[in-house]
Amino acid sequence: MPQSAEPKLISGNANRPLANAIARRMSMHRGMSVGLVDARIERFNDAEIFVEVFENVRGEDMFIIQPTSNPANDNLMELLIMADALRRSSAGRITAVIPYFGYARQDRRTKARTPISAKLVANMITHGGIERVLTMDLHAAQIQGFFDIPVDNLYASPVFALDIEHQFAGRLDDLMVVSPDVGGVARARELAQRIGCPLAIVDKRREKAGEVAEMTVIGDVTGKTCLIVDDLVDTAGTLCKATDVLLDAGAEEVHSYITHGVMSGPAVERVTNSRMKSLVITDTIEPPAAVRTAANIRIVPVAPIFAQAILNIWNGTSVSSLFGHETLGPIYEGFYSRA
Repeated sequence: MPQSAEPKLISGNANRPLANAIARRMSMHRGMSVGLVDARIERFNDAEIFVEVFENVRGEDMFIIQPTSNPANDNLMELLIMADALRRSSAGRITAVIPYFGYARQDRRTKARTPISAKLVANMITHGGIERVLTMDLHAAQIQGFFDIPVDNLYASPVFALDIEHQFAGRLDDLMVVSPDVGGVARARELAQRIGCPLAIVDKRREKAGEVAEMTVIGDVTGKTCLIVDDLVDTAGTLCKATDVLLDAGAEEVHSYITHGVMSGPAVERVTNSRMKSLVITDTIEPPAAVRTAANIRIVPVAPIFAQAILNIWNGTSVSSLFGHETLGPIYEGFYSRA
């Protein structure tokens, strides 16, 4: 049963366009206007963050929409301070909607005397008064266990499957899903099973962080349209090199489906100048102008799935039901009829 008359949304500064899109989508579902709670989030001269909520939130079911993307520390502190403001205003329940969970790549100790920063961030969120987390495509599944509160992890693969069926209609038999590394095989296999395509792997060896020394293709990609699948693209160096390796191994063309478009440093230039036919990302991270205007980068919205997930959490119904084609298809039907 819902805890309040309507779910209430509040947004930080990390991705305001996504928050507005989620609110619009929820308005469509509810048949009534759903807006963002009026608040101000500003910085003092010394860069301290200040939050003031202008509406009564006592007893309300609050959803804070705030990815912890670049600048990760500022956006994380905004999230925690907003949660504190809501908790001290007697909000009934506080759910953090974190479309992109920063620090997720630091999910284990890779060397001696290094931190597990993802666990530290999970502790901060848990002790900050947040009672539930809604996110998408965590870098590692075990991060859900870092939290002592419920975590709903949405997946982009059902959304990507819908997009692939639309973009490659009549060509599905020519497709091959590719994991850019051994660690991402489970993610790639899940998408491959959804669209009924074979799977290949690009095995990479790193000499140091951010630099790939060697890549080998495991599987026959000759004459195939390859779809590289991963959870995030940062500087795009590995992605562009994997594209070259696949094309040199006989692939017909290469497209990439990546959930989180971090797109740091030279990423846009690398993708634009690469042999990759297209890069498809979601808007879990607000895309800058350079990404939006790049000729071979396309953005798939996640507002529809997040809006429905928020409503399901508020109603106390299943979030995992959104992983099915039958449920997700109608949610995105309007988007693909316009595409």
